[in-house]
Amino acid sequence: MSKYIGILTSGGDTPGLNAAIRGIGKAALKKYGMHVVGFRDGFRGLMENRTMSLDGNSLSGILTIGGTILGTSRHKPNKMPVGGKILDMTDVIVENYQKRSLDALVCLGGGGTQKNAYHLFKNGLNIITLPKTIDNDVSMTDITFGFDTALGIAVDAIDRLHSTAHSHHRIIVVEIMGHRAGWLALGAGISGGADVILIPEIPYDLDSIADSILERKRSGKSFSIVAVAEGAISKEGSGKLEAAKQELEKTRSKNKKADIKAKLREIDDQYTGNTTLIAKELEALTGLESRLTILGHLQRGGTPSAADRLLATRLGTACTEYINEGTFGVMIAAKGEGTEAVPLDKVVGIRKTVPPDHPWIQSARSIGICMGD
Repeated sequence: MSKYIGILTSGGDTPGLNAAIRGIGKAALKKYGMHVVGFRDGFRGLMENRTMSLDGNSLSGILTIGGTILGTSRHKPNKMPVGGKILDMTDVIVENYQKRSLDALVCLGGGGTQKNAYHLFKNGLNIITLPKTIDNDVSMTDITFGFDTALGIAVDAIDRLHSTAHSHHRIIVVEIMGHRAGWLALGAGISGGADVILIPEIPYDLDSIADSILERKRSGKSFSIVAVAEGAISKEGSGKLEAAKQELEKTRSKNKKADIKAKLREIDDQYTGNTTLIAKELEALTGLESRLTILGHLQRGGTPSAADRLLATRLGTACTEYINEGTFGVMIAAKGEGTEAVPLDKVVGIRKTVPPDHPWIQSARSIGICMGD
């Protein structure tokens, strides 16, 4: 009997999502004779039972298209906005899964999607996930699709900013996505020839950065490129944030988990995302004119790179093999040139951040890039 599988994309859009949908769908149809349906707008569409058929025609021509033909949202199964309220719609989702007679549901997404998918797995659904995010911060996989494309976009931007920085003898501060992990800023900074790279994992000191830029000026280099992850934090801010976290931990038994999380987010917002301030302070400390460029959602858009198309396709086709074998509750991770089915309980709640001794950091320091510390 043919199997019926559903696919949804959740969280931020990422280059390579359509390539993954195509890889899953075509392999399911051609190799295994499965029936495939797509749910629109992530878990929201699954709750509302809004679908589109994923047949040969709908899968044709989408390999090179950015974004996701299914649409996406950040809505969670157990915290869904409905009628002006936040409700747990897990039971409705389970009912819709059963109405569709699905044998499996494939969820494409980052850390939040992995968590939401695991929640549905624990509620009885046959779940498989694929790791996507431009931040490359999903644990237990070598790389996520979307990262390579975003890296190329950020490097291209830095390449273009070099000419104006050199011509006007300026400091150019480039904000790159990455609120909790610095993979994108680090990779783009090294590849684009940045002189300073600031990432969340290494708290920075503005005086040290200014000294590095002034040293470049003394050696005859009248401009500097500063690549900053959006979540970069100063040493002072890091200390205050850690102290606040410890203080909140003491009151954990007296406060709701949700209240503590909200307070931590509020504190975190005070000390991260200060790229505008970094640019102003560096201008004051160095006497050099400073300009800020925020790449923002530009990094998410456009045609996926060849590497992301290849990665998304091989993860997608491997996914159908695991479905055919009856392996569920796993994320299909990239491991070398192959794949591995990693249990979701080993993925959820763990963010892959840049280790302080990572080879990329060692290489950056070796060629004289200032890491802010």
